[in-house]
Amino acid sequence: MNKDDLLNAIRTRMPEKRFVHTLGVMETAIRLAKVYEVDEKEAELSAILHDVVKFADRDWMKQTIIDQQMDPTLLTFHHELWHAPVGAYVAQQEFRVTNQDVLNAICYHTTGRKYMSKLEKIIYCADMIEPNRQFLGVDELRQQAEQGLDLLMKACVKHSIQFLIKKNQPVYPDSIHCYNDLVTKGK
Repeated sequence: MNKDDLLNAIRTRMPEKRFVHTLGVMETAIRLAKVYEVDEKEAELSAILHDVVKFADRDWMKQTIIDQQMDPTLLTFHHELWHAPVGAYVAQQEFRVTNQDVLNAICYHTTGRKYMSKLEKIIYCADMIEPNRQFLGVDELRQQAEQGLDLLMKACVKHSIQFLIKKNQPVYPDSIHCYNDLVTKGK
């Protein structure tokens, strides 16, 4: 599928506001891919599909996690995390994505993980700093966008973890492993 066909295919799966967010993630991911020498088409594809099932039926996502033998720990955390791994599954099954790096970028765009590729980091960060996002601290994160991908990623995952802690929410283990990996690399 070309870019326009993909965008048309996902537009019907989400509210207009989320579609605008997806366009912002796509533009940001392409820009970051240029800066950090990552394939721009892979960044574009990952960004377009990152929220492909964000608004899918919760029971269907839960059953997909079970049926596809995804990490069962997901089911003990907030359902907001489910759309990422299930989205990677849909990208593979329905959109015939075979590139494992693209699938991982979709799968881990909400939690991060240890040993992330540059593409995975770009999608995680682009999702957080795209121009339509408005939250306390987003401008500071955006300013770090070209100061080093690991620095940006560390700042983004740290912000996410702190947000969850302030809301007294549990932090998914992959996010902790991601943060620890980035911190230990920086030493």
